[in-house]
Amino acid sequence: MSLQTAERVSSHEQSDNVIFQRHLVAYNEAAKRINGNVLEVGCGEGYGISLLAPKVTNYMAVDKFATNVDRYAANFSHVKFQQMSVPPLQFPDNTFDYIVTFQVIEHIEDDEKMVAEMSRVLKPGGKMIMTTPNIKMSLTRNPWHVREYTVEELETLLQRHFSVVDMQGVYGNKKVMDYYEQNKASVQRFTRFDVLNLQYRLPRSILQIPYDLLNRLNRRLLLKGNSGLVSDIRVEDYHIAPATNTCFDLFAIAVK
Repeated sequence: MSLQTAERVSSHEQSDNVIFQRHLVAYNEAAKRINGNVLEVGCGEGYGISLLAPKVTNYMAVDKFATNVDRYAANFSHVKFQQMSVPPLQFPDNTFDYIVTFQVIEHIEDDEKMVAEMSRVLKPGGKMIMTTPNIKMSLTRNPWHVREYTVEELETLLQRHFSVVDMQGVYGNKKVMDYYEQNKASVQRFTRFDVLNLQYRLPRSILQIPYDLLNRLNRRLLLKGNSGLVSDIRVEDYHIAPATNTCFDLFAIAVK
């Protein structure tokens, strides 16, 4: 059985379903808010395009990796893709009405510059909608992430570059929490062997591949052990509410 990377969530990998549905919450919520000229920073495979593109007049998607977004964007002539490592953002000042960037900022070395760049390319009064994992709910260190944030840490970062910051969070119902507890128990079965706490002591680069393989293996074991729970979770099992330490993701709306 092949083990594809677990860090870039796939809409086609069944063991990713719980995380994939959680990510869709952000796109569904953004779709209620956006219009005009929109930039997505870090579009991944592009599955959010089909949700957001019908709401806007122009849609620019950028990602570090070459991405074939045609299967999601084929019906939208106003969607464009550009491969780009960020920051900086290769666009003029005051270009976009909205920016969406989901599960990206935790991967950026210079998060201060990234936030400043997103503010720069937004029009006055424009909005940036962001998600990132809530470190308080993380089960282990993710070495693919440069850092993760508390509610207060992300709010402080965004307030340095935006005039208004609304901190919301992504939460799950009982079905989601049942999966979380099973996942937590499974992760603890792996991490009990880390008696020297190496996951927090070794450089990220050394840990990335072992973490990725174990993460994918863990997700597939959870699917095998309880396929109904994994497969049955849907986007409706999540909701947005004011951010606290118990949300899965921080969901921030910032106004320039």
